[in-house]
Amino acid sequence: MTDAASVPTGTRGQRLTYLVKRLQMAERARMEEALRPLGVTLAQYTALSVLERRGGLSSAQLARRHFVTPQAMQQLVAAMERDGVVERRPDPDNRRILQVWLTPHGDATLARCHAAAGVVERRMLDALEPDQAEVFADALERCLAALASRDGIPPDGDA
Repeated sequence: MTDAASVPTGTRGQRLTYLVKRLQMAERARMEEALRPLGVTLAQYTALSVLERRGGLSSAQLARRHFVTPQAMQQLVAAMERDGVVERRPDPDNRRILQVWLTPHGDATLARCHAAAGVVERRMLDALEPDQAEVFADALERCLAALASRDGIPPDGDA
């Protein structure tokens, strides 16, 4: 699908990239609302989720996976450490590098965040039949992979 005229649009003629952005903005707003009572920002939830899958990252590695600057991640990690949801430990191979790990409090906080995120996700997917939701998820993964392959970034954000 390379011809501009053959690119599908929404029912109102909106480009798919515009619809994806609007969906992302609506999802972000709903997620912020859902996480606020838990005292967690969306940026913190994203970082905690990355650490759940891959603990022991440095702040710089976490920044790359989170698509923020190392300085911004350093501030985020410091705030999460103050809140007791992460801890930093020296890397056994290079003691100058501090690895970030979830704490037991972080695990419990993340479980509550996942539950809140699940409510938002179910609300969004209620507009689709179950088979449509599977097709949607597959299509998003394939689109991410297509764009990531050109950037040299794996589709799951792990660089």
